[in-house]
Amino acid sequence: MKAWLVFAVVALVLWGITGVTQKLSTNRISSARSFLWFCWAMVALSAVVFVFVHPQWMLARVVVISAVAGGTLNALGAWTSFRALESGGKASIVISLISLYPLLTVLLAVLILHERLTWMQMAGAGIAIVAAILLSLEPAPASVSGGVNGAV
Repeated sequence: MKAWLVFAVVALVLWGITGVTQKLSTNRISSARSFLWFCWAMVALSAVVFVFVHPQWMLARVVVISAVAGGTLNALGAWTSFRALESGGKASIVISLISLYPLLTVLLAVLILHERLTWMQMAGAGIAIVAAILLSLEPAPASVSGGVNGAV
């Protein structure tokens, strides 16, 4: 198996578990506090990576800007996912919807990086959009109808 595929599968598993841990935390504490703990975990993990990977400090400005922008956007995405869960979103729906972010990545890769998609890849993206729509549809709340004496 190719190394990139192993890493992608590990990321899939880790992010799959993350959705449940995020919902568990936002059920008990605010999204802001959940996000702060998320940030502390990122700082700790960054320190570990720093010890094992010797950073190259002299980088092109575009590389630094891209990395900082990517980290900032990732953090904002995490915070808004905590907010969605805290606001009453079901983990099964919220995490499924936000996990479709690669569709935006694909669109931007085509527009900015001039990558090309095959018909099969475009069909997959279309199916993912349909899946997102279907996942976001929730049944209307059942109406409460009273009996003869109004008892339910």
